[in-house]
Amino acid sequence: MLAQVRSYDRSVQLLMVNQFTINLGFYMLMPYLAGHLSGTLGLAGWLVGLVLGVRNFSQQGMFLVGGTLADRFGYKPLIVAGCVLRTVGFATLGLVDSLTALLAASAATGLAGALFNPAVRAYLAAAAGERRLEAFALFNVFYQAGILLGPLVGMVLTGVDFRVTCLVSAGIFAVLSAVQIRALPSWDGGAERADGPGRYEGVLSQWREVLANRPFLLFSGAMIGSYVLSFQVYLALPLEVRRLAGEGESGTAAVAVLFAVSGLSTILGQTRVTRWCKARMPAGAALAWGLLTMGLAFLPLLAATALPVPAQGPGRWALAALPPALCALLLALGTMITYPFEMDTIVRLSGDRLVATHYGLYNTICGIGITLGNLLTGAALDASRSAGLPALPWLVLPALGAACGAALYGLHRTGRLTRAVGLEVAPAR
Repeated sequence: MLAQVRSYDRSVQLLMVNQFTINLGFYMLMPYLAGHLSGTLGLAGWLVGLVLGVRNFSQQGMFLVGGTLADRFGYKPLIVAGCVLRTVGFATLGLVDSLTALLAASAATGLAGALFNPAVRAYLAAAAGERRLEAFALFNVFYQAGILLGPLVGMVLTGVDFRVTCLVSAGIFAVLSAVQIRALPSWDGGAERADGPGRYEGVLSQWREVLANRPFLLFSGAMIGSYVLSFQVYLALPLEVRRLAGEGESGTAAVAVLFAVSGLSTILGQTRVTRWCKARMPAGAALAWGLLTMGLAFLPLLAATALPVPAQGPGRWALAALPPALCALLLALGTMITYPFEMDTIVRLSGDRLVATHYGLYNTICGIGITLGNLLTGAALDASRSAGLPALPWLVLPALGAACGAALYGLHRTGRLTRAVGLEVAPAR
């Protein structure tokens, strides 16, 4: 894997290390923020939810704006601006205790993600060129490594003081900002090409062009299922573990197993899975198989509902931990199959025009889908418990995976995943 990384241009290598560092700094802080707000600061539960919700809303709601700005002013300025803004936001979270300041800091951290996420992916796609599929596979390895290591570092720092965690995380983003200012080459994306949109093309004109790309919108809608399903590692699976193992140390250990299985399997298997899929199937088929795999991941939990639940002891812990862990492994496998092809397909459907704007709109669509999907999943979990039907969620989620997989296969068979059909390209101005 390291040899593969070294085979890329320096800018690609830096983007991968940047993403690891971004996730390290983010995940060392965010898992412990709710505890700080409710415990140290004594905020009511609804206020904790408000602070966290503002961060999510500001990020999901501003992805399209961040992507548009990256296409107009270049990728590097937006990456740097996002990291600087997150430096300020994370430092503020550790230094203030008023609700107004906390809301402003939370909004800033979300906006930061909206600024650099589309720009990073568009930059990586452009810099990797013909090798972008493999580049996105390696990118996901660094991405998951940051997610895996961040909470461990944060746990140690938060054991000292949560403010230390905030300041260390802010320091990481400050160093990252300085490194990118100095070492990351500028890349203006489409604004540099003679047939590109032009840096000063109107924002509404850019958005109309992206919204006219019907194959891209169909693809985005079909891919919502992958994000809803993969997010269950953070929602449905921990809740199921807690239901059986309880809230004590055994439950905490079982939840930790979920995240370890998910992260380590991706780090160890991503490049091999991508290489295997690329050699055997076109991108559309790989995407369909990935969604189907993610849907089938919940079948072990469905099968477990037919087993008697031991009253206590190792048997109950095994029932609480092993089916969700197998589910997490299969979800990771499905994500390993889909992610590089997903990122590559977005570039292909964009026609190499307004790539960051396409990524921004895609993230917004999937973010809305995750929100709605989580609401429905939560409702299914509540309904299953109140009606005594524990199998209900594990029937709904595989059906979602099968439906989205079929939709992607249909788009593949009709050729809609290979080009931006019917997309009118406006002349440069």
